[in-house]
Amino acid sequence: MIYLVRHGEAAASWGNHPDPGLSELGHKQAEAAAATLIGLGARSAVCSPMQRCRDTAAAFERQADVTAQIEPVVSEIETPVGVHDRVEWLRSYMAGTWEKEGAAHDAWRKKIAEALSLLPDNTAVFSHFVAINAVVSLIDQDSRTTVFRPGHCSITKVDFGGAVPRVIEYGSQAATRVL
Repeated sequence: MIYLVRHGEAAASWGNHPDPGLSELGHKQAEAAAATLIGLGARSAVCSPMQRCRDTAAAFERQADVTAQIEPVVSEIETPVGVHDRVEWLRSYMAGTWEKEGAAHDAWRKKIAEALSLLPDNTAVFSHFVAINAVVSLIDQDSRTTVFRPGHCSITKVDFGGAVPRVIEYGSQAATRVL
């Protein structure tokens, strides 16, 4: 089982800060998620290099006495060259489909899924709203870029152990400032 964990609530809107850490609430969410992950049997961790994911993973690292491997492939989606308003671009992107986004974005989500499939069972992956949706949409063969709205520190369970990857359970959903 691979546990996809959306980062905790950020201290600043990503539209206002390029790489915010966690808010006070976000730190509390991270502590609770870490305890849940340990209860589920998570024994190792992979983390986006973004600060909000690093801060979220830190609670698990401390509670589980492990060090998360930094993995850029599970990071936030890159803004295309020439886009000046990331917030508006991302809103449009998240309301679209993978076919509309083109081959580069489809290759990005396949790269994430491939990296996850190589991880040992019981790994927690601290990542982002769009990256988590990229993986589950690929596994479920859903053309939408937003399949669900993972809440802060939600945990989505994915199984790469069989012949065909499966989403076992979607994490909790919540409103997000992105949309």
